[in-house]
Amino acid sequence: MTPTIPLDLRWAGHPRSIASALLRYGDAVALVDPGPSSTIPHLREQLAVHGLRISELDALFLTHIHLDHAGASGSLVRENPRLRVYVHSRGAPHMADPCKLLDSARRLYGDTMQRLYGEFLAVPQSNLCILEGGETLTFGSRQLQVVYTPGHASHHVTYFDGLEGIAFVGDTAGIAIEGHPFILPATPPPDINLELWSSSLDAIAALDPKRLFLTHFSFSDHPARHIASYRERLLRWSELVAKILSEGVEESQASEAFINAIAAEARASLCQEEVDHYLFNGALQLSWLGLARYHRKRAAAPG
Repeated sequence: MTPTIPLDLRWAGHPRSIASALLRYGDAVALVDPGPSSTIPHLREQLAVHGLRISELDALFLTHIHLDHAGASGSLVRENPRLRVYVHSRGAPHMADPCKLLDSARRLYGDTMQRLYGEFLAVPQSNLCILEGGETLTFGSRQLQVVYTPGHASHHVTYFDGLEGIAFVGDTAGIAIEGHPFILPATPPPDINLELWSSSLDAIAALDPKRLFLTHFSFSDHPARHIASYRERLLRWSELVAKILSEGVEESQASEAFINAIAAEARASLCQEEVDHYLFNGALQLSWLGLARYHRKRAAAPG
């Protein structure tokens, strides 16, 4: 039996967009990032392929609480009340009471939110297992090391299975479809911090993983190369946003300039079908907003 299995949740009908990691560690069964509740029918089908039901899951390990990673958690707990939900302390209050999280998401996604993500139910406090980073969790026959990896989100963690050498990195190492060398950052508001992000990449590299598991999408088998390439692209995106902001153009023009530049970069490396897939997954408008907010906050900071 393979201990770690990618489950394609076919988000919004798109394959290879959101992967949940199925962990089978002896008799213990868990998911890393169960995805949004809109994909629960596909999750149910994927579990059935492996002879499992939602009622047989023991735990959910959340890298962070964004809707595409954690949105199904409350619905799954409602169906399976014994589920333990592991989450960083900064994210836990929003799992127990998601009102502020959902208000923020509605401002970003508008009328598309329900279709893309479905409902986000609260997780009872008694089901939450609070993490800070630095823990070693015993789960079934394995241990998972928890590493605090902010930058994409202030509540982001990475889980590391030292026996398999797999680092479950959520969004810390970007979007890369099944190990493709083209890597697309995801930099949505409100928590983007490139200094912390660089330190988080260092922390993941220090684990010396054999593989990275990306929620978008699945395994990357050359971690050192992946991290180096991602770090370089993230820096270039930051420089591009800073340059556009310095030109003082109207916001819609600035956003359009950023999106056009990234789309051109993608077209230089990918066929059009792949470009479309990456751009659907990447939500470039949100990445513009996140990086622009980061640079404006830095500019406004004292000193």
